[in-house]
Amino acid sequence: MKLGSVMIGSEDPGTLANFYTKVLGKPAWDADKWYGFDCGGSYLMLGPHSEVKGHSKEPQRIILNFVSDNVQSDFKRVKELGAVIIAEPYQPDKDSNPDTWITTIADPDGNYFQFSTPWKS
Repeated sequence: MKLGSVMIGSEDPGTLANFYTKVLGKPAWDADKWYGFDCGGSYLMLGPHSEVKGHSKEPQRIILNFVSDNVQSDFKRVKELGAVIIAEPYQPDKDSNPDTWITTIADPDGNYFQFSTPWKS
């Protein structure tokens, strides 16, 4: 089994799509206020939802994680877009995995996402 997609419902999916286009690149498709970003075979879907209003009330409940070869560079690029920074780049397991970095950022709806280097076991 593999994850096909994650959908984020929004009162304003166009604003989210503009933001994620700057973060991830052009969506693989957009139609009728729905946007799909190909994230290595899984999709980030953005679209309207009648029950979603305003900012995320519990943004830490689900955090999207995008694998990055250079967390510091991606962090800097997205910070320059005016994104809300939740956690600057840090090393969660410095002793066992000194090359592992994570940063946490909020999108315009307040949903959290991260950039992280590939985890080594």
